[in-house]
Amino acid sequence: MGEAKRRKETGQPSPAKNSNRKPLALGVSVLVILLVIIGVFFLTAAPDKTSDELPVAAPDADAFPAELDRYGVSVGDEGAPVVVREFADYQCPACGRFSDASQRLKEEYVESGRVRFVYFDLPLQQHQNAQPAAQAARCAGDQGAYWGMHDQLFDMQTEWSGSGDPVATFSRYATDLGLEERRFRHCMNTELHKEAVEQSLRVAMQMRVTSTPTVLVDNIRLTRPGWGQLSAVVERELANSNQD
Repeated sequence: MGEAKRRKETGQPSPAKNSNRKPLALGVSVLVILLVIIGVFFLTAAPDKTSDELPVAAPDADAFPAELDRYGVSVGDEGAPVVVREFADYQCPACGRFSDASQRLKEEYVESGRVRFVYFDLPLQQHQNAQPAAQAARCAGDQGAYWGMHDQLFDMQTEWSGSGDPVATFSRYATDLGLEERRFRHCMNTELHKEAVEQSLRVAMQMRVTSTPTVLVDNIRLTRPGWGQLSAVVERELANSNQD
């Protein structure tokens, strides 16, 4: 039926063609992608170190008790002017996202001696494999590979999070890292470092840390843990230490 004849007989316009919707759908997709890119930029871009938006220590905030650092795992110069402390759970997705920032911190600030980094285990009760994961990192540490296992656990978080036999998965990681698997398994099966992990958990309770990741630059708690805010606060504190 011709278009003119169809309108005359039915009194209705022709139906919209699907092809007309394609440019609209494409435009929406492009807009969504742009918004995601912009969002990532603002989350990761470092603010100016003098920005009023950066967090500061509370007026009555005490210095972090340095003697508690022995219950975490430290890397960096003991005399570094700035100390960054992270309370985290290996099974926490937000902690997994922050791990990129902590790796970059070690590369750009810790290795140069300007920052010391301390990681505290804070395994949350709702995460069934968080406790064994924390022990796995410490068991790897017995063979000099704590940070290698630390990074591997975060990189492969989705693989082992729901595992019914995390020790088998962690043992495979240990082998990949060149560790002696039998020694590693013995450490895991005997829960050699369970008390150490629980000591770290008690530090979190003492400091009233209840969420992960909680990141402190000296005694300043980050409000948006990520590379942008982390690096800006570190730079500000380094500048302040040079003025003292």
